[in-house]
Amino acid sequence: MTPLEAVFGTDPWWIVLIKVIGVFALLLVWTIFNVWFERRILGKMQNRKGPIMNGPFGLGQAMGDGVKLLLKEDFRPARTDAVVFSVAPALTAVAAFSSWAVIPLGGTVRMFGHETHLQLTDFPVAALLVMAIAGVGFYGFVLAGWASNGTYSLLGSMRATAQVISYEIAMGLSLVAVFLYASTMSTSEIVKAQGVTISMFGVDTPLPSWYGLLLFPSFLVYVIAMFGETNRQPFDMPECESEIVSGHITDYSGFRYALFFLAEYINCATVSAVSVTLFLGGYGAPWPFNGTFLNEGWWTLLWFVLKVQAMMFFFSWVRGSLPRVRYDQMMSLGWKVLIPGSLGWITLLALTRGSFIHRWTSPLVWVGVVVIMVIAVWAVFRASDEGEPAVVSVPAAAGEVFDAFADGYPVPPMPGTNLIEGVVVPASDSTARTASMNGADV
Repeated sequence: MTPLEAVFGTDPWWIVLIKVIGVFALLLVWTIFNVWFERRILGKMQNRKGPIMNGPFGLGQAMGDGVKLLLKEDFRPARTDAVVFSVAPALTAVAAFSSWAVIPLGGTVRMFGHETHLQLTDFPVAALLVMAIAGVGFYGFVLAGWASNGTYSLLGSMRATAQVISYEIAMGLSLVAVFLYASTMSTSEIVKAQGVTISMFGVDTPLPSWYGLLLFPSFLVYVIAMFGETNRQPFDMPECESEIVSGHITDYSGFRYALFFLAEYINCATVSAVSVTLFLGGYGAPWPFNGTFLNEGWWTLLWFVLKVQAMMFFFSWVRGSLPRVRYDQMMSLGWKVLIPGSLGWITLLALTRGSFIHRWTSPLVWVGVVVIMVIAVWAVFRASDEGEPAVVSVPAAAGEVFDAFADGYPVPPMPGTNLIEGVVVPASDSTARTASMNGADV
């Protein structure tokens, strides 16, 4: 029996059932609160009040919205695949709940006379299970867009597919550094590894060794990737109303729409909980409470909830602060910046860790480290400084009438020319260009 089996395989079945129901109820109540929380934060940031009318502080508004969705007419458009149309939201919702089976919510507690951990289960590759479930969950988006038999829905699902693939790679690479440092993929063991205290600059005060500080580049990549993974602003292209209505959920309503809505907020809480578990010490208390009774028992659940809620505030803050980026900008960030930067950082970290563990003193090792750093920095800055591809066009002759509908579809003037009252004027003519900008007649 492995150490993890000895810890998580001894609970009575009814204790396991209580923990399953508790996690399910916690996520439902937490989602209702997060909907209200985000609306209040956005209201404060946008100089308005937000929900204040129903219940104390407007807390009843989110509950009312949930009841409205459950009682609303749930119709299915014609010419859709009935089975897949209903399976898609259920698949996404189940995947959203499943990831929490291996996330430690707290430390060891006593429950009805039994000592147990506030975690359903754990095994040596639990962190990879979370990534695998996230990969399965996006199939709900694909199936929803395909089953809806609509152009906007299909386009939204294809965007979600490309986006999830791009940012899951960066997210997975950001976790590799944690696995290298912790020497395990077990979520509970990673939390314990961050509980080991260190002393800095000769000061005896112990500081928790959170990987978010020790491995800050990986933490930064993960934070950026989690917005792409959850389709949240500024990366909400699969659902952006200004282009494709609501994407894969355009044709959904009632209870099936509520499942997608529920899964979105649970996914936000899931990626926040993963960031807390792998980078921010998990359920461990921050300094200076890490050496007191506040870092034991049920208090650990409080610290976990507070940390995850702080990440949820970050989600709301970004949504209210940053505009939506272009789709090509988002894809370029993932493939040209985050992935190469993560690969360079992992290589550098592996060489550094190996040199300390095996006492490599060869100068060639450190020359290689410096070369890798220079190449990684150059690649990242080169990718970020690249402009849009140049468009080669032949300017029309001066005086030629431009017909936007010549090919049967409205086409704007090509780059390099200006359209003035139906006449194309070469862009090199500074007088004509200035007159065009000022609205003058030429």
